[in-house]
Amino acid sequence: MASLQNYPRFTLGHALTTEQREFFQRYGFLHFRAFISPDKVQEILRATETIQQQWVASGVEKVNGVPIKYGKDVDGARIVQRFAFASQHSPVLHDFLREPRFRALFPLLEAANERVGEDEKDGLVINHYVNMPGSEFSQMGWHTDSLRDVFYGKRIGPMLNVGVHLDGTPATNGGLRILPGTHHQSLREMIFRKKYFKDNTADAEEIAVETEAGDLTVHDGRMWHRVAQSPLVGEVSRRRVMYVPVIAGKYTPKKADSPTPFYLRFLHLVK
Repeated sequence: MASLQNYPRFTLGHALTTEQREFFQRYGFLHFRAFISPDKVQEILRATETIQQQWVASGVEKVNGVPIKYGKDVDGARIVQRFAFASQHSPVLHDFLREPRFRALFPLLEAANERVGEDEKDGLVINHYVNMPGSEFSQMGWHTDSLRDVFYGKRIGPMLNVGVHLDGTPATNGGLRILPGTHHQSLREMIFRKKYFKDNTADAEEIAVETEAGDLTVHDGRMWHRVAQSPLVGEVSRRRVMYVPVIAGKYTPKKADSPTPFYLRFLHLVK
């Protein structure tokens, strides 16, 4: 996949272009520059910090059955490193999910009843990676997002992994790695090609997705991907990404008393 190292970056309008749809169908991902402005990035970061202060102070361990992952910041302070259902705790983030351009991505699902799943799956997830002693979240091993359907004995449904990047991440600072085209793989390959989350090794066919703050990326939930650890330490290693669940099919909301999904019982293994 060396020819894709300089893959095209697009601009997301209110509808996808033919070129964008064809690129996604072939390779399983798209990268859009400047989806949100620098001012919007800062507004969102302030909103996440407010939630963090509230959750740390009150000792929130789960939201709608989904464990919250904590760790240490560069100054030793306790921080949230994986938020779940964040938009349910912030008017700013709730309003952000009403951004009309998200609807432009719906045709990529090729399914009925497309929507932003604010109260489904894990809701609006925010991952905060920092490479420091005491950090509990500096990388994430190879995985696909669609395997969770297999755990529940369901047919794999269409899903998009939509990331809004709040920090710039060159390849030299770790970040998202994907295996283009693996959304066309067999179920066997989806289950056995890699050791889920344990395998962090580089793949000869992977490409690095280098982002700037405000970029949006989208990839098919069936695609193999990982988050590489930054070789840097401290503040320069910080990477924050919001993941918007764009899904289709039956509406399945989570509630405060929802059980912890099986696949999330291994979240502690993700370091």
